[in-house]
Amino acid sequence: MDIQNITLAVPKHILRKFKEIAFHRQKSVSKLMVEMIEELVANEEGYQLARKSHLRQMDSARSLGTEGKITWTRDNLHER
Repeated sequence: MDIQNITLAVPKHILRKFKEIAFHRQKSVSKLMVEMIEELVANEEGYQLARKSHLRQMDSARSLGTEGKITWTRDNLHER
């Protein structure tokens, strides 16, 4: 696995709290950051796969016989 170093500008108060979190989890700041980035990337990839799947399902959905035309009004649907 190739590793790329980056420079990251973080507000001091956030970095201080992040260091505390890393310490309590017994991880380095770098390791915790990598894990969080990996989780974010995995979540985004999962979302994109689910989105594509749902769009395919919508494209292949069976016809309801309306051919995309609305033939009723709200009042017709809610007549008493």
